[in-house]
Amino acid sequence: MMKFYLYLIFMTPLFLISNSWYLYQLGLLVLAVFFVISYYNNFYCIVSYFFGIDMISYMLILLSLMISSLMVISMQYFYSYSNKNYYLLLNLILCLFLVMVFSVLNMILFYVFFEFSLIPLMIMIIGWGYQPERLMSGLYLFFYTLFASLPLLLMLVYLYTNYNSIFFDYNFGYEFNFIVYFCMVFAFLVKLPMFMVHFWLPKAHVQAPISGSMILAGVLLKIGGYGLIRFMFMYEFLFQDFNYILYSLGVVGCILVSVVCLIQGDVKCLIAYSSVAHMSMCLMSVITMTKWGVVSCYLMMISHGLCSSGLFCLANISYERLLSRSFYINKGLMVIMPSMSLLWFLMCSFNMSCPPSINFISEVFIINCMMNYWSFSLYYLFFISFFSACFSFYLFSFTQHGQFFNSYCYVYGYTREYLLIFVHLVPIFFLLMILDLVI
Repeated sequence: MMKFYLYLIFMTPLFLISNSWYLYQLGLLVLAVFFVISYYNNFYCIVSYFFGIDMISYMLILLSLMISSLMVISMQYFYSYSNKNYYLLLNLILCLFLVMVFSVLNMILFYVFFEFSLIPLMIMIIGWGYQPERLMSGLYLFFYTLFASLPLLLMLVYLYTNYNSIFFDYNFGYEFNFIVYFCMVFAFLVKLPMFMVHFWLPKAHVQAPISGSMILAGVLLKIGGYGLIRFMFMYEFLFQDFNYILYSLGVVGCILVSVVCLIQGDVKCLIAYSSVAHMSMCLMSVITMTKWGVVSCYLMMISHGLCSSGLFCLANISYERLLSRSFYINKGLMVIMPSMSLLWFLMCSFNMSCPPSINFISEVFIINCMMNYWSFSLYYLFFISFFSACFSFYLFSFTQHGQFFNSYCYVYGYTREYLLIFVHLVPIFFLLMILDLVI
């Protein structure tokens, strides 16, 4: 793994070169190709200096590299800014921390990079955000994560003092203490985010620039699910005893947040709340502790990372032309941008888990493992599936139909924007071809 880290570190001088945006993006894509052709198997491989990857971290690292390269395309209007190279440096640091989070074998290093990934994102929100409220949203993001991760640090100290090891593959014996369980999962529930600790997410999304929203929805939320999967394998019996609490909150939260989506007046706020609903489904699937549950959570994280990031890109495309995120102004886009309307339709369809996508397969698996965990979940699943389709349909119909508020006709869309959305769409299709690798 060290060769990948050294590759990213040696890309640092690029931010000193003016007009190096496309060279930086090419460097990340070349690294992604090198990573794809590297050997991996079901257990930890490419192991070096406390780092290694397995099937769980493989696709998440690839997703981090891809979203980081797409962030460069999305910030086209930054090219004329004087501080554009500092943005490249932040992007590179954030990408390096994310790759380290998903490939580290040591729990203390995992905690350190888990916290460090917060700093570049907070600087990105405060430095390149939209409105003065970005200061408050940055504080929400910072203190929510810091407050929730303190019990995890105490838990790691407890493990080290009692077992003299903090590696993920070590046998830590048996624990049946709720305090240990709470300290182990609370940081990841906030990062996921779970219902009732999700208030920071809409604020951070609304005030963040498009690249911040992309990396937050595409990769940073997945750290919560990844951490739950990693720690779940340490204490299986402990999780079996107390998972019903999280399952109940996930079921109720998914329905309530889906209803909250229907009363939003801000496009980015609706997409942010839809992320909370989808991550609640990830939570419900992974805590069933079955093979299908872990696989469905994994597939949902990958598909949601691509789909939600693409929706934020589409919202930003209309924002750059209309200078507003309100549903009352973003109306009738089918009249002024008909070609982009097809991409809106595909993204909203995949967001509601329509068939030719990885989202559909993951939701079918989630329904299956939820029914095995608690058969009465069937009645809640009706509402979850119905409301998730409702807010996606609401997003598409309100933005694309209706009377446009201005008679001026804008440009249909740049090639850069179509490429940006197309790269989000293609993996959602083609991941269906490699499902035999994970099932």
